[in-house]
Amino acid sequence: MKKTYIYTIKIIALLLLISITEVISQTDTVNQKLNMDAVYDRPFLKLDKLPLAIGGYLEANSQFSQTDGVNEGISFQARRLTLFFSSTIADRIKFLSEIEFEDGTKEINIEFAAVDIELFPLLNIRSGIVMNPIGAFNQNHDGPKWEFVDRPLSATTIIPSTLSNVGVGLFGKYYLSNWIFAYEAYLTNGFDDKIIDNEENRTSLVAGKKNIDKFDDNFGTLPTYSGKLAIRNRKIGELGISFLNGIYNKWQIDGVRVDNQRYLSILALDFNTTLYNRIDIIGEYSKLWINIPETYSKQYGNQQKGFYLDIIANIYKDKVLSWDNAKLNIGVRVEYVDYNIGEFTETNTEIGDEIWAIVPTISFRPVSTTVVRFNYRYQSQVDFLYNPASKSGVIQLGISSYF
Repeated sequence: MKKTYIYTIKIIALLLLISITEVISQTDTVNQKLNMDAVYDRPFLKLDKLPLAIGGYLEANSQFSQTDGVNEGISFQARRLTLFFSSTIADRIKFLSEIEFEDGTKEINIEFAAVDIELFPLLNIRSGIVMNPIGAFNQNHDGPKWEFVDRPLSATTIIPSTLSNVGVGLFGKYYLSNWIFAYEAYLTNGFDDKIIDNEENRTSLVAGKKNIDKFDDNFGTLPTYSGKLAIRNRKIGELGISFLNGIYNKWQIDGVRVDNQRYLSILALDFNTTLYNRIDIIGEYSKLWINIPETYSKQYGNQQKGFYLDIIANIYKDKVLSWDNAKLNIGVRVEYVDYNIGEFTETNTEIGDEIWAIVPTISFRPVSTTVVRFNYRYQSQVDFLYNPASKSGVIQLGISSYF
């Protein structure tokens, strides 16, 4: 314990030394944004001398879907209404919150509500309801930033979308010429055993995220750790690696051990780059490992994985009506998820529960903060027993805008 304490003091001292050096040498860094900056990189409205800035965005769409020849008709959806509130409490002390209303008011979530204390570029403190920095989409998920109506499957069902919890941690950046090095590290509350005790009858971190007591009680009793390292070159793009690890079961009650500690871990890799100032390429891969009780059937997978790859090309940029820099984009998303990696031991055949999808898109941006998008989603899904795949086609027309 004493050695750990000494090592911690040395690491903090080193960060302070590097940060002080960086304050002296830092130049031309204002516009170098990473995914971790997305929480503040939003349009806010501030009135006169009011200490509070406000903003938000809306997502709404219509869709026509058909699966194996059976259609579900046309429906209209109010996906999300999200509100932001930001305040500079004092010099180097900031507050920001994000509140989301999903599917009308079916779900109301506080996705972010934290105070940042800025010490040095490389050493800052954040506490409150923080966004776990696992994957890029979890940090940079605002609807108006994307050309697709649906969020990626791997970033919503492997990594639960907008994954956040109560905790505390450190974050910072280091600038070196065209390079930016950044990190985030948090201790938070974690998931509960709904991960393997849910109506989906499969391993589901989404079900384990919905614990209504997670903001005042840590079900697993020990903190969940999540962290990310990112590197960005202004001329090339950004690469990130992130990790989450925690206990999801109630292994101890009133100090008495009642079960083994059952861990889950997530690893995510993400990248983005721009070619010829016109083609954006964005991708993310994630994998989950989870300790499943031996009494559970093979239907509950102890590993899951998924990825998505977006390619977006700007084909027109000019004045349209009164919009000086309107854009027309085309693109495609390819995505895949496997909710149960492995084989049946009895037959040595592969376990199913997988989805492949391809989503062409065409989108129009009258201004950078508003997007009108038309998508066609083709999806192939196999069940747990790897029966013949069901095929789905979905036509979507939607709009998303900051306000």
